Amino acid sequence: MAEVVTLGECLIALVASATGPLTEATTFERHVAGAEANVAVGLARLGHSVEYAGRVGADGFGTTILRKLRGEGVGVSALRVDPTASTGIMVRERRALGPAQVLYYRAGSAGSMLALEDVDGAAPLFEGARWLHVTGITPALSASARAAVERAAEHARAAGMTVSLDLNFRRRLWSEADAAPVFRTLAASADVVFGDADEAVVALGLPADTPAEKLARGLVGLGAATAVIKTGADGAVAATRDGIVVRSPALPVRQVVDPVGAGDAFAAGFIAATLEGQHLETAMRTGNACGAAALSALGDMTGLPDRAELDRLLAAPSLDTLR
Repeated sequence: MAEVVTLGECLIALVASATGPLTEATTFERHVAGAEANVAVGLARLGHSVEYAGRVGADGFGTTILRKLRGEGVGVSALRVDPTASTGIMVRERRALGPAQVLYYRAGSAGSMLALEDVDGAAPLFEGARWLHVTGITPALSASARAAVERAAEHARAAGMTVSLDLNFRRRLWSEADAAPVFRTLAASADVVFGDADEAVVALGLPADTPAEKLARGLVGLGAATAVIKTGADGAVAATRDGIVVRSPALPVRQVVDPVGAGDAFAAGFIAATLEGQHLETAMRTGNACGAAALSALGDMTGLPDRAELDRLLAAPSLDTLR
């Protein structure tokens, strides 16, 4: 039996090979992407057993995803091949200055067809599992996908599992007004909530300049036992229902190669450390180390560390070379 269950849309990312505007990009590198799949792979590399539920198309990209997840040791018994829809695609540029443009080609994709029957069919995976991880991306894809995420949380609660939610707000998928009530509903059924300041502001309806600690406390107020606000180069801030506040500095990163996927890497590290019985401070530090590793490589999954790499980062985070 797997320790962790997660579900969502796994898609193909076509990332520009060279830095610059998308209008000038001529070659792209293909990567497997998707927030929940990133977390699944991150946990598997750290030695934890994970099952991933979802749908891919009956096409070459769907086969790529299945092979990638299997190769990483992620269970795919609940990842269906849907012959009626294609695998979703994301295209993004690489920027040295300012945010990178991202284009989605996922409307009507196989992943967006995730439905109650997929989750109910995967119910045996919840028996004996310890943790469910979901994000705010999948509920934005379709009404059926939102219902599937909510049903997964119900199964997890019935099985006595810990539930984590990464808000992962995507403005290209839905508006703040549509996302906010869904975030609040999901946060109320979660034990751990992750998000950055912008995402927490959307969920809570607070001003953009609200301090991270207040945002974390606000998410706890929605029902979570622990809330973590990721603050980029400053690290992360966590608050708990017991009134504890933990600030954890980021690991130094000499060059940010690709910022996409760092939040998922943080979640994987945090969940792994918590499953291993570590205290909140250690879970935060582990999450920051995994996030830093993800920043240093191109692609959502490329930089996710294995256990040996994580141990090196935690032992000597500021050294240039291990001799």
